[in-house]
Amino acid sequence: MDENRREPLPLREVEQLVELVRESGMGEIRVRQGEIEISVRARSDVSATPGANQAASGTRGVSEVVEQPPEMDGLHAVRSPVVGTFYRAPAPGEDAYVEVGDTVSTGQTLCIVEAMKLMNEIVADVSGEVVEVLAENAGGVEYDQPLFYLRPDEQ
Repeated sequence: MDENRREPLPLREVEQLVELVRESGMGEIRVRQGEIEISVRARSDVSATPGANQAASGTRGVSEVVEQPPEMDGLHAVRSPVVGTFYRAPAPGEDAYVEVGDTVSTGQTLCIVEAMKLMNEIVADVSGEVVEVLAENAGGVEYDQPLFYLRPDEQ
């Protein structure tokens, strides 16, 4: 294998790691592939079973997908496109991008999700009012996890 060639961990494998943590009750799992290291932590509101040791190699997560409607009581969920760490502000000590009650426009930055040392700006995909912030600042978020509820502008 060529040492200069780096193959990223496929998104499907990352999703399986998330599912493994969710189903097993483990607090955290770390996987290293070359120079890439991925750490998946259970959210703080999920109880973890201390001392649970399960090998990730060869484990295939059977995903039981529960379909949730993208809108709830007319609200629109802005979801995380990646597994990572949620940040409400551009840098520590700075004001949050948005607060509950703010009116946002399509394309406006709502937050950052850091994934594998890359900062991904998450933008509003609809214009409207920020009704709820669902993720904890500096906390872990999962792929497709709702981050915000917006009340879309009537059109």
